[in-house]
Amino acid sequence: MEIKVKYHVTDLPPLCAVDGKSDWIDLRAAQRVEMKAGEFQIISLGISMQLPEGYEAHIAPRSSTFMKYGIIQTNSVGVVDNSYCGDNDIWGMPALAMRDTVIEKGDRICQFRLMKKMEPVSFTAVEHLSAADRGGFGSTGRY
Repeated sequence: MEIKVKYHVTDLPPLCAVDGKSDWIDLRAAQRVEMKAGEFQIISLGISMQLPEGYEAHIAPRSSTFMKYGIIQTNSVGVVDNSYCGDNDIWGMPALAMRDTVIEKGDRICQFRLMKKMEPVSFTAVEHLSAADRGGFGSTGRY
């Protein structure tokens, strides 16, 4: 699958799968960012993409992002659908600093993978569901 990418910052490495075999592709900060504890900022990732029809990108922090930089992605996971595909539709990571931090230009702060869009669904109201109860919210592993 070929994806058209516009790089708004030309001195960063091009996108590629980690070690050529990962399902996730790292994204980098497009500029140096200083944040104080409690500050919010959308960190530019310096790219725009034209995703294939029927696909969307899911953006999530790397596993080391909080430990290294003390930031969390405010919406937990970002979803970029294929209509966000113009030259100025620049991807970003909405971040909240939990401590004072500096993110250098080029630091790998998040990652994405492509996902097929969900098929159209319909919903039917019923009085009872036929499956057994699991025990309520948060019950996994309790028994």
